[in-house]
Amino acid sequence: MSTSTLSAPQSAPCDLIIDTDPGADDLVALLLAMACPAELNIRAITTVAGNVSLGKTSRNACLAREWAGREDIPVYAGAGRPLVRKPVHAAEVHGEEGLEGVAVHVPRQGLASGSAVQYLVDTLADAEPHSITLAMLGPQTNLALALVQQPGIARGIKEVVVMGGAHFNGGNITPVAEFNLYADPHAAEVVLASGVRLAYVPLDLTHKIITSDERFRQLAAIGNQASKRVVGILDAYVKHDMDLYGMPGGPVHDACVIAYLLAPGLFSGRRAHMTVDSREGPTFGQTIVDWYGVLKRPANVLWLNDGDAQGFFDLLSARLARLQ
Repeated sequence: MSTSTLSAPQSAPCDLIIDTDPGADDLVALLLAMACPAELNIRAITTVAGNVSLGKTSRNACLAREWAGREDIPVYAGAGRPLVRKPVHAAEVHGEEGLEGVAVHVPRQGLASGSAVQYLVDTLADAEPHSITLAMLGPQTNLALALVQQPGIARGIKEVVVMGGAHFNGGNITPVAEFNLYADPHAAEVVLASGVRLAYVPLDLTHKIITSDERFRQLAAIGNQASKRVVGILDAYVKHDMDLYGMPGGPVHDACVIAYLLAPGLFSGRRAHMTVDSREGPTFGQTIVDWYGVLKRPANVLWLNDGDAQGFFDLLSARLARLQ
């Protein structure tokens, strides 16, 4: 069972829904995605409570859209709390407003009418089979609620790419759990059980794609408003992980999902069997990956565990340069 580099994307644009809880790294991911209309046809952005409350994640998603000059993309607000557990947020990492390092304000354009969950149900029910990709940058609550309401919508999904989980790396909110899975493991179980094609972008990968002084200089050299915002956001955001882990730089977790959709050849991993622990106790929210296939169970996720860090920052720099 070998680890392999993934193939190049197809030339046709990817029909994409981004489900997100901005959050600093979500904001970078959104700007990266919205800078690439030829490759990513973003149908909508759906928001969920996670890094901060739903009102703030929804406002921040609308700000990202405004800053990217992409107010053609609708933003739908979704679930304000997890399926079962009590809500948990990460203001100590992302700041009280979810975006440290930049000034936030009331967006020019507000939310689309209707809920994110109903939007997912309606859109995926009407979609051609296996045609729409979902980038899940926060807790998976919205998609889980949609699948519970109408399980048949799984047929419209081409792939779900999740930023979440940890195996070899260890967790970032408990010793074994990554935040997005810890915030709603029951939702992750629903998505996993639906049979949709899943790729996971875990801490195993994102902790290898980290900032450096040279990479900050590379981003700053772009010189437009988008790069200034990204540098400001990341400069504030990465300090937490650098202090916690003693790393020389900090990860840009969610942007790795968008980079995978744009340039999968930057990343490598393998298909494996994964389960999520939703039992109360010290392993709550843990992702258990049978990396070596010892259980002889069918693989149900593509688990990405390595990537080209400089290639990621080169891609991010080139695409941010397209924005204002």
